[in-house]
Amino acid sequence: MPKFVFDFTEGNKDLKDLLGGKGANLAEMTNLGLPVPPGFTISTEACRHYLEHGTVPEGLAAEVDEHLAALEREMGKRLGQADDPLLVSVRSGARFSMPGMMETVLNIGLNDESVAGLATQSGSERFAWDSYRRLIQMFGKTVLDLDGDLFEDALEAAKEAKGTKDDADLEAADFRALVATFKDIVREHAGREFPGDPREQMDLAVKAVFDSWNAPRAILYRRQERIPTDLGTAVNICSMVFGNLGLDSGTGVAFTRDPASGQQGIYGDYLQNAQGEDVVAGIRNTVALTELERIDKASYDQLLQIMEKLENHYRDMCDIEFTIERGKLWMLQTRVGKRTAAAAFRIACQLLDQGLIDADEAARRVTGDQLAQLMFPRFDGDRTDGTTRLTKGMNASPGAAVGKVVFSSPRAVELAARGEDVILVRRETNPDDLSGMVAAQGVLTSRGGKTSHAAVVARGMGKVCVCGAEELEVDVKGRTFTAPGDVVVNEGDVISIDGSTGDVFLGEVPVKDSPVVRYFEGAATAGDGDELVTAVDRIMRHADARARMAVRANADNPEDAARARRFGAQGIGLCRTEHMFLGDRRQLVEKLILAENAEERQSALDALEPLQKADFEGIFEAMDGLPVTIRLIDPPLHEFLPDLTELSVKVALAGDGADPQDRRLLEAVHRLHEQNPMLGLRGVRLGLVIPGLFSMQVRAIAEAAAARRDAGGDPRPEIMIPLVGAVQELEAIREEARGILAQVAEATGVDVPALIGTMIELPRAALTAGQIAEAAEFFSFGTNDLTQTTWGFSRDDVEAAFFSRYLDLGIFGVSPFETLDREGVGRLVRIAAEEGRKTRPGLKLGICGEHGGDPDSVHFCHEVGLDYVSCSPFRVPVARLEAGRAAL
Repeated sequence: MPKFVFDFTEGNKDLKDLLGGKGANLAEMTNLGLPVPPGFTISTEACRHYLEHGTVPEGLAAEVDEHLAALEREMGKRLGQADDPLLVSVRSGARFSMPGMMETVLNIGLNDESVAGLATQSGSERFAWDSYRRLIQMFGKTVLDLDGDLFEDALEAAKEAKGTKDDADLEAADFRALVATFKDIVREHAGREFPGDPREQMDLAVKAVFDSWNAPRAILYRRQERIPTDLGTAVNICSMVFGNLGLDSGTGVAFTRDPASGQQGIYGDYLQNAQGEDVVAGIRNTVALTELERIDKASYDQLLQIMEKLENHYRDMCDIEFTIERGKLWMLQTRVGKRTAAAAFRIACQLLDQGLIDADEAARRVTGDQLAQLMFPRFDGDRTDGTTRLTKGMNASPGAAVGKVVFSSPRAVELAARGEDVILVRRETNPDDLSGMVAAQGVLTSRGGKTSHAAVVARGMGKVCVCGAEELEVDVKGRTFTAPGDVVVNEGDVISIDGSTGDVFLGEVPVKDSPVVRYFEGAATAGDGDELVTAVDRIMRHADARARMAVRANADNPEDAARARRFGAQGIGLCRTEHMFLGDRRQLVEKLILAENAEERQSALDALEPLQKADFEGIFEAMDGLPVTIRLIDPPLHEFLPDLTELSVKVALAGDGADPQDRRLLEAVHRLHEQNPMLGLRGVRLGLVIPGLFSMQVRAIAEAAAARRDAGGDPRPEIMIPLVGAVQELEAIREEARGILAQVAEATGVDVPALIGTMIELPRAALTAGQIAEAAEFFSFGTNDLTQTTWGFSRDDVEAAFFSRYLDLGIFGVSPFETLDREGVGRLVRIAAEEGRKTRPGLKLGICGEHGGDPDSVHFCHEVGLDYVSCSPFRVPVARLEAGRAAL
């Protein structure tokens, strides 16, 4: 039979798929000889079996019996033993860190008998009854799925009766009364008694942890972080150590470096006389970790030694949870810590300088998504007129966020769905707030520190967050918060939060370009003293040196082309000529469409050609010496005509007095009207049906290239025929284009070679790529349309209609328009690349859909052997970084 349970001494940090991140790292710390409370891990395989079959796997109970007996022998006490109980925690731990998304139950093993034994052994009746009420509260919410507010409201009532707002002021008798109240809540709302059998408590808790893998917040988090849905979670059963035994006890979270900035130092939070959930939840404000030196110097010194050992061992910034029980330090967890984008780049370079990692590993440690976060605008601190600085909290996750204040996650989701920017304001967040955190531009809390739930989750998502703004009095029910000076901010008021400084403003603070954008624009250099810019420059240079694929830009005018080049683009992969026919030029297209004979048609084309030529000259100049792929006009012609309904109404209302031009336009709109225009008369079909249209564009390209060559430039045009489905279509246009190129070369005396290729955006084109390559010198995969035609749906029509449901059902892990669908669309790309190069070994291959700027899609393009990716100018740095990382 398979093995499902592993002692902490049996695993290691490389077994995360089997033991989850928490279990693997507990095993690793045990192997390193660190003080880890003994325990064992139930594997992710057991969870997957449970989720698939609804029952735990055969043999699991016996394995748990065996490991529990061994744990009891080691500890010298039995689970729930009346006079001296062994208590355990039951905690989740998936392959990837999902902070707060799944469940934990502490103090398993307490009941009406063992609570007395715990009181005797600890010498504190208050501690024992506090631990018991915590168990019932966590068990009720987590295992029995009761509303957590039922317990919180009872706890608040007990404090109110005592005349206090602090749990620490409650005494043993208060907690004993709360235990009775909590049991009544369980009986009334769960329809059963709180289980007194310690083993039943543990077994039910294990199943609850398994079930929490598919809790709504866990599903939402996995979708946000692109974590696979089929991994399952491990369960860690660990002997309890107590930080709530008095002032010589406590619990804390530590980082070996600042997770917000990456600066080296001692970072974290500590809370005396508390359990770990108190720190993470942010319910009680903590003290800085450095205060531990004054409180308990021996434990503090030992902790620093362990932190150094773990960072050197993992060769990365570590996130650590620890408990001190009456002066003895225990390690409860470590993991490679979540960090902000800025911290990721700084830490990678620091570790490189320390010799812990090499340059390749430094590049692997950062991502394109993190680089994109660094390019978001920042607040302009010199332009705060019209705003009021309300307070300053902890700079938990950097960036600038402006939006309307909301006090609940459902309200955040509601307003965000309407396209409004919101800031979620809470006393502290909890895992149930995840949907609101995803929807909001930023998060502001009045409690908690840099290790609170809000801070950790926001950093992981790259979301702006200010925590622990203690001067704010947040009234969630009243939907207001009050700042110093009795400034009242209501729901719907606009505030600005600065996650880099912790400042909170009433009103909208203007933003400015980030220093990283200024670096890419050439307005800042790595030598200016900005540590972050220096780190970005260092890693980008290494990524560029390692990359096999080039990165081009999608740009339709000289301004975008010039910016893309400053951002490091190595050419243009898509210049959409239809964008050149907007504005005043639309009338010329109307004349072309309304032409009743060859003479009128040629007149319209003759008027358009010099405008096109000027467009191309400007782009060739901006991209001098680099390839420029120009796609001939692609969209349906009706897009250049007035709306059918509006024009019909206008003509009908005018009656006999209608403008003849409007009547002609209406006839043309009716003639060109299509039920499915994106599958109609567009792309190569336009060039074949409307004589002279493509010829005009090719002539403008050739003449612009000749003019640039005469001016001393080095134009490198590539002509792309769109929407080809059959090689015969391409052959017809190619021969026409070659003839025009030859004519222009003879007329100007300047021969500018131009590659002629096609965009692969139809499944048939991908499947007949071997034939099409006979006539094409390059392929550019138009993955936006290829995704639409492969899936059989229009992005504009269906994203709002059913994508969210598909994501909920797990049909999509992520939108196929956001990340390339490898199994379907990706397979077509792979087939076309392989068969195209069989026919033409030197065939140039690229991608010009917006997938070209998506990190995961860039890696796929590298895998299938594409020569370049092309994306919007702003995403060029992201694609450059990922092209280098893909090569590593």
